[in-house]
Amino acid sequence: MNFNLLIENLTNPALLFFVLGIIAVYLKSDLEIPQNSSKFISLYLLFAIGFRGGQELSHETFTSEIAWSMIFGICISLFIPLYTFFILKKKLNIFDSGAIAAAYGSVSAVTFVTAVSFLEAQQLNLHGHMVAIMALMESPAIIIGLVLISIFNKKESKSIKKSSILKHSLTNGSVLLILGSLAIGFMASDKQAEGIAPFTNDLFKGFLAIFLLDMGITSGKKLQSFFSFGLFPTLFAIFIPLFNGCLFAVLSSLVTDDISNRFMFAILAASASYIAVPAAMKITVPKANPGLFLPMALAVTFPVNITIGMPIYFLIIKTF
Repeated sequence: MNFNLLIENLTNPALLFFVLGIIAVYLKSDLEIPQNSSKFISLYLLFAIGFRGGQELSHETFTSEIAWSMIFGICISLFIPLYTFFILKKKLNIFDSGAIAAAYGSVSAVTFVTAVSFLEAQQLNLHGHMVAIMALMESPAIIIGLVLISIFNKKESKSIKKSSILKHSLTNGSVLLILGSLAIGFMASDKQAEGIAPFTNDLFKGFLAIFLLDMGITSGKKLQSFFSFGLFPTLFAIFIPLFNGCLFAVLSSLVTDDISNRFMFAILAASASYIAVPAAMKITVPKANPGLFLPMALAVTFPVNITIGMPIYFLIIKTF
């Protein structure tokens, strides 16, 4: 196997800034990104990727392949929480199992954004409909996770309002911004898009590096208490995403032959939500422990995906 791709990814400046954030925590440095700045950068990244995706989508012709790809993406977000819930239930309580299953069935917009940079480094372009698929995959996993909690814990089922689940999953800020930016990018002409191209394109990698620095600092802080939960959550957070990514890197060939689309399917399957799902669980299932599922998704799965995951998925796609 050619490991040049892995080495290249490990020396990527954006990734190294993530590592710098973790190092800063363990050195007890006072380095930090102000909360307001961090929120602005995250909104910027979602806006930029949504707008650029909309522009790409406006140049695409809606085909049966795109339709099947959308169905395939939704199926991924329905399947992963179903099987992971029963693995988790053997070691954890119903609430944590449902929350973690929802997180791993849903997607991480930041991992998606990082994967876009990886594609660009390979001289490949993101197709706009993949942004729409990412947004579509946010909600089904949340709903499945909460339904599973309802089924296996009868007492809690009455307190989970189905209307609240649907409303929150559809109006979640990250989902709304991605879909809104996608629609605006789709409607904007090429000439109109050129006016903000320096903002949406030229600044993108710099903001991504700063954001990953902030993610590194956040991850480092959460890791300190996470290991008290034992070895099982850590092993799950490492191997299940790699399994999902590899599995759907292969299965994605059933709906598309495009390398970049297949790679993004693998990333979407491998990533875990640490924004939309925690927010939903906080409202609907307060008994789920955020000190468990947040570090799993952010401090373990996220770095695993952006270090060794992406090169592995890409190599599998090129091989099969």
